[in-house]
Amino acid sequence: MIASLTGILEQVTEDRVHLQAGPIVYELLVPAADLAALESRIGEEVTFHTLLYFQGDASGGSMEPRLIGFLRLADKRFFEKFITVKGIGPRTALRALTVPVGEIAAAIEQKDARFLVGLNGIGKRTAELMVAELAGKVGAFAGPIAAAIEMKQKTSEDEAAIAYLVSPQMGLRRAEAEALLQRAKQVNPKAQKVDELVPAMLRLHATRG
Repeated sequence: MIASLTGILEQVTEDRVHLQAGPIVYELLVPAADLAALESRIGEEVTFHTLLYFQGDASGGSMEPRLIGFLRLADKRFFEKFITVKGIGPRTALRALTVPVGEIAAAIEQKDARFLVGLNGIGKRTAELMVAELAGKVGAFAGPIAAAIEMKQKTSEDEAAIAYLVSPQMGLRRAEAEALLQRAKQVNPKAQKVDELVPAMLRLHATRG
């Protein structure tokens, strides 16, 4: 079992990275929420906490190994709990991680199915299962960023910025827009108005893909 890999980050694409560790270049699938941070670290030494799974049809003998890489050990631990929910396999879970793990954990603890349905690939029934099976078990992952508190403190300007990004012409999911809002405020805490927040959120969105 490969528990972690440290090497030089060579390439970042839509959903994976190439990491050179010694003479070997590894391909690792990564959560979308980490892509922006990883793009700024190309050429640097990076450590990924890894999880191995097999993709394919076992009955047909076409199983292929896949490595998933996480920048934080806590994210890997959350992922291991996340994929215990019925209907959520590793690929589905990776697609859903378009926002930081702490925000997803906070939503589960708050039983906020509306937020969870905003994640890529998560429907209403799956969101309900996530709450039923994980609520009370993932609070430790939400605590470090106090996401539960932050989600309750949005101003009217915040909501207007989110509404713009989830409008039909923009087409973002609410969960993704909320994550972009949080990051925009982290980058520039003085940004409070819609005309400040929206451009900042769009710039962050553009760097992710």
